[in-house]
Amino acid sequence: MPRPSPRLLLTDLFQSAVRAADPAACVPRHLPPLPKGRTLAIGAGKAAAAMARAVEDHWPGELSGLVVTRYGHGVPCRRIEVVEAAHPVPDEAGQRAAARMLAVLGGLTSDDLVLALISGGGSALLALPFDGVTLAEKQQLNRALLNSGASIAEMNCVRKHLSAIKGGRLAAAAWPARLLTLAISDVPGDDPAVVASGPTVADPTTCADALAILQRYRIAVPPPVEDLLRSGLSETPKPGDACFAHCETRVIATAQGSLAAAAEAARAAGVTPLILGDAIEGEAREVAKVMAGIAKSCAQYGVPARPPCVLISGGETTVTVRGQGRGGRNAEFLLALAVALDGLAGVHALAGDTDGIDGTEDNAGAILTADALLRARALGLDARARLADNDGYGFFAALGDLVVTGPTRTNVNDFRAILIDK
Repeated sequence: MPRPSPRLLLTDLFQSAVRAADPAACVPRHLPPLPKGRTLAIGAGKAAAAMARAVEDHWPGELSGLVVTRYGHGVPCRRIEVVEAAHPVPDEAGQRAAARMLAVLGGLTSDDLVLALISGGGSALLALPFDGVTLAEKQQLNRALLNSGASIAEMNCVRKHLSAIKGGRLAAAAWPARLLTLAISDVPGDDPAVVASGPTVADPTTCADALAILQRYRIAVPPPVEDLLRSGLSETPKPGDACFAHCETRVIATAQGSLAAAAEAARAAGVTPLILGDAIEGEAREVAKVMAGIAKSCAQYGVPARPPCVLISGGETTVTVRGQGRGGRNAEFLLALAVALDGLAGVHALAGDTDGIDGTEDNAGAILTADALLRARALGLDARARLADNDGYGFFAALGDLVVTGPTRTNVNDFRAILIDK
């Protein structure tokens, strides 16, 4: 059977990665036995509504609850209320949902069970500012963090210490009920304290850490916010706190699992997969240069893998925004990869966010073909100039090479595949 075209093969690998993190597949097997008392499902993130639906479809007893997801990522649920809010910059809908979530946890007993359905994106969606901090201040800070080049762990450290619900505070509100957190990880290293800013998980970071991050990236904050962090009054619950005595956390889907699924699909197509890592971070354009170097080595020397082969990786790169173009970190990565490869024959690539949304755009990512630069020049597009303007979206849109899936309702971070076929 002939191997599919590079475009079809790369698309299949991406779809295999997304399917491996589908809540319908990974939630049911982690559901606990029925409790003596009530069962309450709460949650936040891009996968929260799909996770809630999976719980409903497999939960045999009484059930109620509330989850918040990104606009457009909701699914119909019968017993668990689904609220949609803004991401990546929080809005009033997220603030109202977070306040309601704390309220529904009131009055629980040790006979009750709370299922916390947590996934990437939950940090912005659970927007309940700490006393003395306004939503407008959190919105401004979120925008600054997103444009700074800070890692997701750094951003979430700051967010936790300006929140009344994140950084373990949701677990404190659920006490003394048993709390089981099911987390779909979108963060390098799969630390549940970082996923969605760990609303149900003990937080080892401090207010001092948050201040240091703001200083490192030269992010100015209003004096009341800085004073709050310096005072330590917004410190989060730490490991060993009594509120975590009845808590359990299970990470049920990860980037590594999705990369493994893509690798299996590559083998089935007769292509050797090489997984480079599930936690690759750094500036998107710098990561692209490294990946281009590995691809060139495969093409020219058969090292570290002989063609046909595919380099598969995950994690979350960052983009320090300096231009005026439409970006997304996956489009930025691919555009930088195109520049670094300079039309190397037989090399194609796909990069996309497994949630279906590359940053704030309407695409999951894009496909880079070996002839992309030639086609771009024919259209009068200068790849280097577009990269300087952070306009990866515009570049690939002009070529007709955007990958548009719509919301996938899961999220295990970015997926990258570089096919060397020569």
